[in-house]
Amino acid sequence: MESFPGRDLIWTGCYTADSGGSGTGIGAVTTTADGTLRWLGGAAAADSPSFLAVHPSLPVVYAVAEQAGTVRAYRHTGGSGLEPAGPAWPAGEAACHVAVEPSGRFLVVCCWGDGQVLFYELDGDGGIVNRAAAAPSRDPYGDGPGGERRPSRAHAALMLADGRVMSTDLGHDLLRIWTVRRGPAAGLVLDHEVVLPQGSGPRHLVQHPGGNVFVVTEYSIEVAVAGKSPNSGDFQLAFVGAATAGGALPGDSAAEIALTADGRHAYVGVRGSNRISALEVEADGAALRPLADVPSGGDWPRHHLVRAGWLHVAHERSGDIVTFPLDAESGLPGQPTDRLHVATPTALVPARTGLTLLD
Repeated sequence: MESFPGRDLIWTGCYTADSGGSGTGIGAVTTTADGTLRWLGGAAAADSPSFLAVHPSLPVVYAVAEQAGTVRAYRHTGGSGLEPAGPAWPAGEAACHVAVEPSGRFLVVCCWGDGQVLFYELDGDGGIVNRAAAAPSRDPYGDGPGGERRPSRAHAALMLADGRVMSTDLGHDLLRIWTVRRGPAAGLVLDHEVVLPQGSGPRHLVQHPGGNVFVVTEYSIEVAVAGKSPNSGDFQLAFVGAATAGGALPGDSAAEIALTADGRHAYVGVRGSNRISALEVEADGAALRPLADVPSGGDWPRHHLVRAGWLHVAHERSGDIVTFPLDAESGLPGQPTDRLHVATPTALVPARTGLTLLD
């Protein structure tokens, strides 16, 4: 395989044949100074590794297998290669997201199919050694008028700056905040919950440098802000506003939210109308204001990555990653400068800080 010394790596997730995709596993992309990306090839064969996370200090990548309902660790072998590091561990139905704790002690997997939030302990080498299920969600809005129950749809987890974990439940319109229990019975303990408007569908989330958490809602195409109460330290809903300048269109579903490093601007991907919305962060994270919507450059923007003044957008259905320059002052994306063909991409995750193709 080719070598590109000193350039950063980005791992790519995808859907494979078991989920109707055309990918083959975890992929590797290298970055260039002018913002373009270059495909290095498959890093490791895997079935539908739809989301990835990296260990903060070790050359280890974690991938959920969405169709198989598992999570597995992979170790960097040099260049752009990965190899399995231990067996695949059982997760839940439609495991769709994985996040690693900043010191590398555990990871959390969220499962869309059955709503499970799962805790996995890690050893000193980054291997998975234990699994514990967190408490299931209960719909705060109760049963429907005909007695029907909305299914729980855990979708993403975020490691908070204060050491707690926040997860979204798209089906129950909930943010769930967990504390971490140590010792022989290690796992997640529910601390409190934040209820979002009914039918909004909280999907992905990111923490602003000021401490508030921004959440994108898949169904209502909005952004919500959860902030800490100065008295209790609990999070509470502080703001809900439109995620796009042009409003939601029929068939739209929001997918991802990402922030610039300075926290001044956020970007939301909207599938259906295939747009990227640029938003300005106001009042040190108290609210967000849509600035403009731009075409995403492909079909079904599933995930995007903000990196060093560039925005890389992965399109699941058109099979490409489109790159936009970002204006440093206004935050607005310029005209796309690059299109890299990648089979059914679902996630773009930078390798650990400092990992380059010299490693």
